[in-house]
Amino acid sequence: MPITVEIAEPGATEDHFDEVFSYFDYVDNKFSPYKKESELALVNAGSVAADDLSEDMCVILDLAEETKRETGGYFDVRNRAGFLDPSGLVKGWAIKNAADILERQGFQNFYVDAGGDIEARGRNEKGEPWTVGIRNPFASGGIAKTVRLTGRGIATSGSYERGNHIYDPHDRQNKLTDIVSLTVIGPNVYEADRFATAAFAMGKAGIGFIEKLEGLEGYSIDRGGIATMTTGFKKYVA
Repeated sequence: MPITVEIAEPGATEDHFDEVFSYFDYVDNKFSPYKKESELALVNAGSVAADDLSEDMCVILDLAEETKRETGGYFDVRNRAGFLDPSGLVKGWAIKNAADILERQGFQNFYVDAGGDIEARGRNEKGEPWTVGIRNPFASGGIAKTVRLTGRGIATSGSYERGNHIYDPHDRQNKLTDIVSLTVIGPNVYEADRFATAAFAMGKAGIGFIEKLEGLEGYSIDRGGIATMTTGFKKYVA
C-alpha cells in the first residue's frame, strides 16, 4: 500500500524518513499474510510454536483478543478459512508506532498516511490543522467529506476498493452490503482503525456503536449514498 510521511518543520533529513520506512518494512515482513516467510505465515502454517512467538506478535494477538472482547466479538483476527489475519489492527498500530518514532526524533508537526489511514500530529506547514479528505466510495478520486485534524487518527473501512474483505464473525457467510464506507476519528489511528473494522462488520448498527464510544466519532455511507455521522463528528468537518 502507498505510504506517505510529511514533516512540516525544519530539520528533517533522509535518515529520519529512512527510520520510519524501515520500520514499515519490518512490520510487513513480520505480519504480511502474503509473504511465505513472514512470522504470521509461519504461524498459520504451524511452523512456529506458541512459546516461540516474537514479542510483537504476542502484543498483536493480545490486542486482538482485547478488541474482540470490547466489540462483542465483531472483531476477529481469524478469517473464514480459520487462519490468523490481524491486518485490521496491525495497520493502525504500525502507523501510530511510526508516528511515535518521529516524535522521539524531536518532531511535533507531521502526518503518517498508510493506505488512507492517517495519524496527524501538530499542524501543517501553514500552521493549521491537517486537512484530510474522506473518499467518495461511488466516485473514483472524489471526496465525500473533508475534516481537519490535529493530534488525532483517522481510519476508514469499506468495500468500495477491495470488495467484501470484511465479514461478520457472528455470521461468516453474510455479505456486508448495507454500508460501503465507515470512517472513524479517534485519539490515535490505532484506536480509529480497530474500531472502524469492527463497526463495519456490524453493518448499519456500526455507526451507533461508534456513537457510544468515548473519544471516537464516525461517518458512514450506506449503499444508497446516504451518510450518517455521530453527534460529535461535525466539529472536525472543514
